[in-house]
Amino acid sequence: MNTPLFSDPINLQLPDSDIIYYPNFISVPQADFYFDQLKNNTPWQQDTITLFGKTHPQPRLTALYGDNGKPYKYSGITMHPHKFSQELLEIRNSIQRKTEIEFSSCLLNLYRDGSDSNGWHADDEKELGKNPIIASITLGQERYFHLKHKKLKNLKHKILLQHGSLLLMKGETQHHWLHQIPKTARSVKERMNLTFRVIT
Repeated sequence: MNTPLFSDPINLQLPDSDIIYYPNFISVPQADFYFDQLKNNTPWQQDTITLFGKTHPQPRLTALYGDNGKPYKYSGITMHPHKFSQELLEIRNSIQRKTEIEFSSCLLNLYRDGSDSNGWHADDEKELGKNPIIASITLGQERYFHLKHKKLKNLKHKILLQHGSLLLMKGETQHHWLHQIPKTARSVKERMNLTFRVIT
């Protein structure tokens, strides 16, 4: 496979955060390969979530991988990890070489079309540690990633996450910021993101 393209990083320079964006982290041919392999070989699941007393199918497909056997709990859902595939190990190794951070787990999300989404939230579950570190790879359709400050209501930001890009969130980001992938009425193709985490 080709060597990942470590493009010049972009520091978002938002208050109370440490967020770095690496466009073209993975070359387009390699990102295409990973997308096809992961889409076709991942045991996707669709859990249900309960909001305001009503239960709905989660508006995306998910899968959890890990090498320490630790489950991941969020929004009333408990996921148990599969063993890392070769493709996920290759991607994780590339991220770890770049960031010098060792990740134990990866939560995959598949957004099938514009009606699939992820609502406002912070990745601040206790098993992610005091200052959670999230490394998110985007494969497939570009989608906007929205951020908003928890206390400074007028402080918002959005960034278009490109095919093969890496978004790294660390430090106190999850304490002060919420993020989402909103629905869109535009006709969009499938998007996958791989969120590497440290689950203790």
